Amino acid sequence: MEIDPFVFRLSIFILSIFVGYYVVWSVTPSLHTPLMSVTNAISSVIIVGAIIAALAGNNEKIFNEASIFGFLAIILAAVNIFGGFLVTQRMLAMYKKKKKK
Repeated sequence: MEIDPFVFRLSIFILSIFVGYYVVWSVTPSLHTPLMSVTNAISSVIIVGAIIAALAGNNEKIFNEASIFGFLAIILAAVNIFGGFLVTQRMLAMYKKKKKK
């Protein structure tokens, strides 16, 4: 009996969702900021790959599938990076000592 490759990949995807959920929610608040910084670094690597994907393809057609999906990946990764930096700044601001007047 052979398992369908689609079912195999779908089961791995669903398991990774559950594992990722429990890993992220079990992180202590003091480790959240370094975790966000690592996520931003990973997203910057994704942008490099997305730029390569956006430039791949036929030179005859400007809007082919690779360039459209590459452009979409660039936008989504950029939103993730800038959102991560905003969250990281906000978390670091929580650890600063407040000045007394």
